[in-house]
Amino acid sequence: MLLVSAALLVFAFFALRLVQPDVERLAYPKKYSRIVSEQAKAYELEESLVYAVIKAESNFDPKAESPVGALGLMQLMPDTFEWMQSHVGGEYDTDALFDPAVNIRFGCALLRLLLNEYGDLRVALCAYNAGMGNVTSWLSDGAYSEDGITLQSIPFDETRLYVQKVLQYKETYEELYGGIGNG
Repeated sequence: MLLVSAALLVFAFFALRLVQPDVERLAYPKKYSRIVSEQAKAYELEESLVYAVIKAESNFDPKAESPVGALGLMQLMPDTFEWMQSHVGGEYDTDALFDPAVNIRFGCALLRLLLNEYGDLRVALCAYNAGMGNVTSWLSDGAYSEDGITLQSIPFDETRLYVQKVLQYKETYEELYGGIGNG
């Protein structure tokens, strides 16, 4: 009886290890993969980063609306979306943010703009979450940045947790899917 129990435990252990990646992939899907791949390539972003931002922002709900008014998969604010149209092109109304193709395109464009502006992924993610004005202020404050380029600390708890979450999701996507396309 003891031998049978031990054998069942060993079998269960190995069976769970075999299905673990499939279960994890359910929690970390690659929805909208064609759009993500195209836009990541167009804006020279890692797909893992785009998936991580989408997961953190909306958990892949294209109709997501935040309490502060951010919309769609990548949770863009309508004012930011309007401003980005002058950089990306196009004339859209706010409802277009619920279209995955439009939302991912503009979200990727914003991520690229922030990476170009700040040159540091953590800082760019802070700006994506808290806004460029806040980040520029933090970078000029010695309490948060010693060099005006990187942040030693992030004063907003929500933003600090957001950056940690996105970076963890990005790492998980890379572990689960390998080198999923760099733009």
